[in-house]
Order: sequence, then C-alpha cells, then structure tokens
Amino acid sequence: MTRIGLIADTHHYLDPAVFKHFDNCDEIWHAGDFGTAQIADALQAFKPLRGVYGNIDGADIRSLFPENLFFTCEGINVFMKHIGGYPQRYAPGVKNLIMQNQSKLFISGHSHILKVMFDASLQCLHMNPGAAGKQGWHKVRTLIRFTIDGEDMRDCEVIELGAR
Repeated sequence: MTRIGLIADTHHYLDPAVFKHFDNCDEIWHAGDFGTAQIADALQAFKPLRGVYGNIDGADIRSLFPENLFFTCEGINVFMKHIGGYPQRYAPGVKNLIMQNQSKLFISGHSHILKVMFDASLQCLHMNPGAAGKQGWHKVRTLIRFTIDGEDMRDCEVIELGAR
C-alpha cells in the first residue's frame, strides 16, 4: 500500500501546511509548475518525490524532471504530464500515450482546476490536484491525498489550503 500526496502549480510558493497534510504519505507527486528548485528540494527532503516540469519552470527544474513521466506504483501504470488535458479534452498526443503505456492513472496540472474523472473509454482515472500556489485565477488552493493498494486506487481526499 502506497499513500500519495499529489500537488501541482505551486508557482514559487510552498504552503507550510503541505508538510502537515502529507505527513502520513509515502511519496509526493508534483504535476508541474514548481517555480523554483527550492520547492522541489524542500519536498524531496521531506518525502520521496516524483514530478514533471511545467510551462513556467526554468532550466533548474527541467534538468531535474521530465516532461512526461511513466512509472508503476503498486499494480498501477501511471502517466504524469503537466499540460495534459482531461477525458474528452486531452492535449494532443496524450490519449495515444495513455493507450500505448496502458496507463490506469493519468495525472496532469496546468489548468488550476481540481478534477478527478474516470475515462471509461480508456479505463483510466484522471487526477488534477488543482493549484497549491498563490498565482493564477483559482480561488482556493488545493491538494489531493490518495492510496494505491495493489491495483486499487482509493481513499481520495481533497484538501483545501485556503484562499489564493
């Protein structure tokens, strides 16, 4: 069983409450737009970190994280990409990558809109944790916490960090 803390779009700001909310997590996954390597360093010093770079990230983040990340957690093939869209509105090429890699979990960021949606046509769950930073048009900063246990994804919790 692996407990995941999912975050995106920190945009140069890491709320100290993230550490409290992710304290019982085994890993942190960041879906891009870190803003600075200091945010990645702080998260990685706290828990194992997986992530992708986003459109605002500079060379420091791009040298540490890929654009597309494919990995397996427990029994689940995961695909993470910052600008990926969501079911019925995937970014160009994303649907093909989900199919090619038999991904059962697709994670994106970028929109600042928290979404958890199942794509029945691909048998793939999509998650976007919204935005945890203070830049953007979102009104509430959000995270997601969930569990992967074998091939079972469960215990999904939306965490609100407060107003932007």
